[in-house]
Amino acid sequence: MSASNVVHLNRIAPRMDAAAYKTYAVVSPIGSHFRRGTCAETHCPHYLNGWRTRIENLTPDLLHTATHSGRQYTVMQVAEGESYLVFPAGQPCFRAAEHRVRLDREPLYIVRDGDHRGNPRGTRARQHLNPANWVEDFSEHQQKLADEIKKG
Repeated sequence: MSASNVVHLNRIAPRMDAAAYKTYAVVSPIGSHFRRGTCAETHCPHYLNGWRTRIENLTPDLLHTATHSGRQYTVMQVAEGESYLVFPAGQPCFRAAEHRVRLDREPLYIVRDGDHRGNPRGTRARQHLNPANWVEDFSEHQQKLADEIKKG
């Protein structure tokens, strides 16, 4: 992931060690719950609407790649020093290999020790087989916390 794609979260500082926490997650990993998809399958905006790329922003290698990619394009001269490669709709974009389509699979219902800082005990995550068991586990954990708070 590039630095421009990093999301910084504002978290409340935990009051306890990571070992005192439990994390509940519903996840759909890319490797098991998605497959590569075409621009058409993913409703890619570039595929649907076409796109343009400013020539002056391309390195010589990228310009060569774009103009020799087998995709149809025209050159649009806007002003001196401002021109674009214009790619019409209906052809794969340059990020087609990154497109993913979700498979019809249930997500994974995971419970693990620790929090966002890690799992200090190194225990294995538990995977529930169905959402009802995951919700029940969560509910029981919440009840234990409530009981402890009630004790004082």
